Amino acid sequence: MNFNKSMEMYLETIYILEDKHGHAHVVDIADELGITKPSVTKAMDKLKREGLIHKESYGHITLTEKGEEFAKKVYYKHCIIAEFLEKTLGLSSGEASKNACRMEHVITDEMLEAIENYIEKLHE
Repeated sequence: MNFNKSMEMYLETIYILEDKHGHAHVVDIADELGITKPSVTKAMDKLKREGLIHKESYGHITLTEKGEEFAKKVYYKHCIIAEFLEKTLGLSSGEASKNACRMEHVITDEMLEAIENYIEKLHE
């Protein structure tokens, strides 16, 4: 399954909100991503059709097992890239996170593996 950047961002945002609050709401996702509620609603309908989220009529949004698996991969990339940017370039955690958010959608598996190996060597 190949998702575009925006679908990855939605899943990652739901994952983070679900971790903090047990679920997400359209308004929370819209606030986090700085987009409109109608845009989020449209995306949630697509994610629901794909079997990646549960969307209750009262507004709670949670990831399915399949959605959580995908979101964890995106979030993992984010965390590894952010750590790399902080450790190698000395960026603040906020700046590293902001840039990791952009980079996580375009790096290759080979580059991610190289970053993982580099981070691992730092921890030795």
